Amino acid sequence: MKLGTVILTCGLLVELVGGAEIPPPEGNTIVSPEARLELLFTRTVPVLGGLTEGPAVAPDGSIYFSDLMFGENKGIIHRYDPKTNKTTVFVADSYKSNGLIFDADGHLVACEGADFGGRQISRWNVKTVRRSTVADRYQGKTFNAPNDLCLDSKGRIYFTDPRYIGPEPRELEHQAIYRIDNDGTVIEITHDVDKPNGIALSPDEGTLYVAEHDNGTDQGLTATDPQMGDMKLYAFPLDVDGRVSGPRKEIAEFGREPGIDGMTVDEHGNVYLACIRPSLPGVVVLSPEGNEIAYIPTAPPHQKPDDPEAVGGSASNVEFGIGDEANVLYITVDTSLYRIPLKVKGHHPQQGKGITK
Repeated sequence: MKLGTVILTCGLLVELVGGAEIPPPEGNTIVSPEARLELLFTRTVPVLGGLTEGPAVAPDGSIYFSDLMFGENKGIIHRYDPKTNKTTVFVADSYKSNGLIFDADGHLVACEGADFGGRQISRWNVKTVRRSTVADRYQGKTFNAPNDLCLDSKGRIYFTDPRYIGPEPRELEHQAIYRIDNDGTVIEITHDVDKPNGIALSPDEGTLYVAEHDNGTDQGLTATDPQMGDMKLYAFPLDVDGRVSGPRKEIAEFGREPGIDGMTVDEHGNVYLACIRPSLPGVVVLSPEGNEIAYIPTAPPHQKPDDPEAVGGSASNVEFGIGDEANVLYITVDTSLYRIPLKVKGHHPQQGKGITK
């Protein structure tokens, strides 16, 4: 189907994945056990592989999200409109965008990865559909592959820079976490993570949450015998200037099974982790102390990492809506977009100028 037109619209309540029933969500303080995932979009472009990623709520309440594809396939940024229940193409060349977020001025900020992507943090004017570079280097060296990002209340951009795939040579020694200040200065926040992925700030901005997702290789699907590393959630304390002020704290651990991808936080500081673990795929909700308080499955629980018959259903990222949808959680899963109503509202530090609750 022609890009730039409506891709797919539907409002199906999802109860089956690969012919098996998805269990009800758990954690009554966060989500009703009767709540169900609603399918909003599934890729129809005839490209195999890749995944949807990085949902971001715009000031008008619409959800922009990445459709990542392998190799020289450019990738797409889509826009889902909850008012019309339609998904359209925002840009047909995303420069391999992954994580997305809107700033307080209503611009779309994107992490552009490797594998023939932009390898930078970019900013889109959604009205003119014009793209500009925010930052593409640290100390003169090109980023590895910016993956995910978050903003603080001052508009500063925190982002992770791992490398999972792509033929481009790496220039930076570390796969680190950086911040871009409002004057364009790039500072390294920490490299005390082997391979950082998802990232989020606590509502008081005193804690930076980072997913350690070490898949053991920079070469993606072409790697031979990768040795899986740590799969954990870390919390880094931040001082009043937004810099790490103490040792990291381990909040959650996933063994050697693929763990956390993207994440977000709610108004109470609870952390929502999109998990791609084959045995229990879905969204895990942790309290700020690290206690599991809810779980939203996105596939049946019988999957095993070494099971060739295992169906899909891996959650890659999460985002809360705003306005009438402030309690709605959007989830990218495989090559689709879903949503589910919750009992709590999300936290958006950009509120007050552009995005509001």
